[in-house]
Amino acid sequence: MRPSGRATDEMRPISIDINVTKNAMGSCIIRCGDTHVLCTASLEERVPPFLRNTGLGWVTAEYGMLPAATNTRNRREAQAGKQSGRTQEIQRLIGRSLRAGIDRVALGERQITIDCDVLQADGGTRCASVTGGWVALRLAVNKLIASGEIKSDPLTSQVAAVSCGIYGGQPVLDLDYAEDSEAGTDANFVMNNTGGIIELQGSAEGATFKRAEFDTLLDLAEKGMAELAAAQETAVN
Repeated sequence: MRPSGRATDEMRPISIDINVTKNAMGSCIIRCGDTHVLCTASLEERVPPFLRNTGLGWVTAEYGMLPAATNTRNRREAQAGKQSGRTQEIQRLIGRSLRAGIDRVALGERQITIDCDVLQADGGTRCASVTGGWVALRLAVNKLIASGEIKSDPLTSQVAAVSCGIYGGQPVLDLDYAEDSEAGTDANFVMNNTGGIIELQGSAEGATFKRAEFDTLLDLAEKGMAELAAAQETAVN
């Protein structure tokens, strides 16, 4: 029995509310159970120096957790004067994931930054950030198309992410914190809506896992991706 009472292949309730901020080109709050993340997209008519005069656009991301996102207050990283290794790893993952679903030539020489701020954390914050980040990106691109600034849609696929793991000896979908903190195996799958795997992060945290168990985790991830893609479609259409 999972702590939440969910079936092994059952996602937490998903909701995505769009256009939640005034100034961002695209914004949403994604809720995956008790994990809530604010995702915003901001446009700059410039690219990093290494891309100047290449005709290629760029999508990047920043990630952070608000101090009261967990049950004990997190110190703001600005107070420490630097980002933690975890923060840097997650925001690079978000950026890589979203770039895998975009035609950078069609985007043109401009940069879209996706900011993901965790309002409340109960496991899977990076996965929610990728999933909500794509929605914010989709909304920003829609505005660029509507204004005529870009001529063709640069988004080539939907991108989302979901966690799977082995908890209590059972492969399960969409781990919350109670499961994630005790899982024998924890894996994050970033996928597109055509079934392609963009990135996989997995490790045996308490016990090794076998090929058959990994295949089950992949099957669960594909099921979760289908549900996330449907939620994204509902939000942006």
